[in-house]
Amino acid sequence: MNGPLVFPVRDILHRSGEMREFEVEIPAPEKWGEGLVSIAEGEPVAVDVRLEAVHEGILVTADIRSRYTGVCGRCLTELAEPVEVEFQELFGYPGDEATDFEVQDDHVDLETPVRDSVVLSLPFQPVCQPDCPGLDPVTGDKLAEGTTLEPPIDDRWIALAALKADTPDHDDDALRDGVSHTEKS
Repeated sequence: MNGPLVFPVRDILHRSGEMREFEVEIPAPEKWGEGLVSIAEGEPVAVDVRLEAVHEGILVTADIRSRYTGVCGRCLTELAEPVEVEFQELFGYPGDEATDFEVQDDHVDLETPVRDSVVLSLPFQPVCQPDCPGLDPVTGDKLAEGTTLEPPIDDRWIALAALKADTPDHDDDALRDGVSHTEKS
């Protein structure tokens, strides 16, 4: 087995309490993630790994740092933000209990758990800023901060909107104040 995220564990196998640490920086082997943001192929991915021998296998703890790129989910502005992920996974000894990952040929291969952890940490609906106003639905232009949109009027209600325009404004004020100008019988 070889690869940038394959680590030898022969010297700590079945020696509970033994530990090894590694620091690697690799280019992402392929695009990680789908949707609005992803880790681009070739983007540097820094991984700090601690391998600990435990009774059941090798406990892997990793801190991962990289950068995702993509577009804002509201206004389609280009984004490039850092991403930091931690994960801990047990690589069981072969033939023991069923585990998600196993020690294979005295090595642990971290590519799958590293990729999965990074992809699951990417934002589903990324925004360029928390209060991004988005795009104008009519023109498609980016809205300025503080802009509020009037909700579009359904074509079926246009006739009622015309009737409301004919009524004096003081009736609206009276209704808001709780005063009614209707006759009581």
